[in-house]
Amino acid sequence: MKGIWIRVLLVLLLVSGLGLMPMLTGSAAGAGNLKAGFIYVGPIGDYGWTHAHNKARLIAEETFPWLETVYVESVPEAEVGTYIDRLIQQEKVDVIFTTSFGFMDGTLAAAQRYPDKIFAHCSGFKRAPNMATYMADFYQVYYLNGLMAGALTKSGKVGYVGAFPIPEVKRHINAFTIGVREVNPTAEVHVRWIFEWYNPAAAKEAAEALIKDGCDVFAFTEDSPTVVQVAAQNGLPSFGHYSPMYDFAPDYVVSGQIVHWEKFYLDFLAKVYAGMYTTTNLQDVDYWGLLREGAVEVGAKPGMIINPKFEEILRNIIVEDCICGGGYVDETCTCVEICNKYSVYDLVMLRLAQMKDFEMVFDPFTGPIYDRKGNLVIQPGTRATYDELLTMEWAVQGVVGPWPGEP
Repeated sequence: MKGIWIRVLLVLLLVSGLGLMPMLTGSAAGAGNLKAGFIYVGPIGDYGWTHAHNKARLIAEETFPWLETVYVESVPEAEVGTYIDRLIQQEKVDVIFTTSFGFMDGTLAAAQRYPDKIFAHCSGFKRAPNMATYMADFYQVYYLNGLMAGALTKSGKVGYVGAFPIPEVKRHINAFTIGVREVNPTAEVHVRWIFEWYNPAAAKEAAEALIKDGCDVFAFTEDSPTVVQVAAQNGLPSFGHYSPMYDFAPDYVVSGQIVHWEKFYLDFLAKVYAGMYTTTNLQDVDYWGLLREGAVEVGAKPGMIINPKFEEILRNIIVEDCICGGGYVDETCTCVEICNKYSVYDLVMLRLAQMKDFEMVFDPFTGPIYDRKGNLVIQPGTRATYDELLTMEWAVQGVVGPWPGEP
């Protein structure tokens, strides 16, 4: 018994180093090994979303000697319940992570079927006593990428290959567009949906169509480096997605979004093992990681915020950047703007520092923000709430193309 509590103490020290440190509840789970199952929507070799989750799984398995993991890849979202049954009944797992928004309802149903198991669902919002949620969100990083894209476009048309039109992807496109238009007020972000998370052929077709439409800078949500490669073949800059994509086009990848899912998996599994998370206290456990938590990173590859090939270009582009100062001129809610001139490079670094600050002194979804139909959707001087971010359906001004579910 003494050995168990020594292990629990070591886990608590690790958890403390990772960040959050909630009160200890329940009994220690350190009496034996822990087995976790991961359900992926794509193949682990996609070099996007699933690749990043699997990399984090391996980090967790290498970090904890008491942890065993198994995974299932390329699971259709409608069939997640079947695979959960298989992992519990055949693989005898204790904890299940489901890693796609479309797995949400199936995971909740399974949590109700197996009240003695622990579940965590990625990117959703439904929870239960034995089911938590977690998300490393890229909207801040997309905004930073948008600043660079707006400066680099010569045509004023930026291309975006979108996967599914769910709030998460819409939030990212909107943040990207806000960044684009902050430095290039008349630029447009042209969106083409492929309705697939992983489909290199469809991504290639969409990127080529956007090039024919005159787009000359690219971002995307599709779990392969296809868009990066198509853009490079046409001599056009792009931004990587989820995994470092610099090596696929070192002359053309400007920056990108890099995720660190291990921040969640290490913390969550350590707390399960220590008995801090149980089958009865997960109802309000919701991890939400941004730049300041280190859950996401901006860069062409780790440690390279901006590809050096583009640094001088961005240093030489000067823009006047204005933000709402928080006051109002009159009852029309016109805000008092504070304007300064920056190079785009310096603006990116300033906003990055502001969003990484503990107080997060800047956020791209700060009003006034209007949707593309002219409706005021975020009031002047206020920020979008967590619930507003999670349920975002509208498109900001500057987004061009179909927008399923638009209010």
